[in-house]
Amino acid sequence: MSIGNSPEDERPFEDGRSSDGHEEEARPSVGRALQQARIAAGLTVDDVSSATRVRIAIVHAIEADDFTPCGGDVYARGHIRTLAKAVHTDPAPLLARYDDDHGGRPAPTPAAPLFEAERIRPERRGPNWTAAMVAAIVAVVGFVGFTAFKGGDSDSDAASQVTQGASPSASKPAAPKPSTTTATPKSDPSDSAIAAAPQDKVTVQVSAVDGRSWISAKDHNGRMLFDGLLKKGESKTFQDSSKVNLILGDAGVIQLYVNGKKIEDDFQPGAVERLTYTKGDPEVG
Repeated sequence: MSIGNSPEDERPFEDGRSSDGHEEEARPSVGRALQQARIAAGLTVDDVSSATRVRIAIVHAIEADDFTPCGGDVYARGHIRTLAKAVHTDPAPLLARYDDDHGGRPAPTPAAPLFEAERIRPERRGPNWTAAMVAAIVAVVGFVGFTAFKGGDSDSDAASQVTQGASPSASKPAAPKPSTTTATPKSDPSDSAIAAAPQDKVTVQVSAVDGRSWISAKDHNGRMLFDGLLKKGESKTFQDSSKVNLILGDAGVIQLYVNGKKIEDDFQPGAVERLTYTKGDPEVG
């Protein structure tokens, strides 16, 4: 626990007055209500940040009724809902109060500007050496098989000539023509292949079915797999040996398939969701 960050140090004044001596409003603001609920639950800002993965600076700003770091009304409402659940209070009155103070409930907005501080440029991917190696192996195996077949055919022709002797009337059996096979290049996994996800890996498919949303995906080492805007109708598939971490900027427009199974969570429009899936899911990690 951080020094100077205990719930007791943040309790409101007992006489109902603020630090400047003025009386508090009858109904506390959104930030003050979240702060009071957190203190009543015996939680520190560090505890809430760890439970929700919302940065400490943003938690402090929201409790001070400063929603600028959230990146807009849609995401401010998502943070309010997340923090309210963490401190065991009903988010509905807080969201209504926020909407009253900020001109009503906002329409969903593009999520691209969200979490600029967390965004990392995607790693530059090198050449696909795996595909090149597979193609080379297929070519070598095909050449060796064709050579062995031709060699066996020549030996059978010689044996036939020795058996039949020099008789001109003996008919030589027609040698079967070698069948040639064309190696087809390996293609990317289809949706049906994704549905039959391997048991030794975690496979997550993200589809923007009802709109567009910014998404971020990382593997178990924290390496960025994707970071950007997923347009309506687009899909992305991520696979890792043990874990995939997701951030959904507007979870309400997203449909998830984890290890071949559809996730039935009722994500709300405009809600920011941070999810972790492992090989044993579709339960949330």
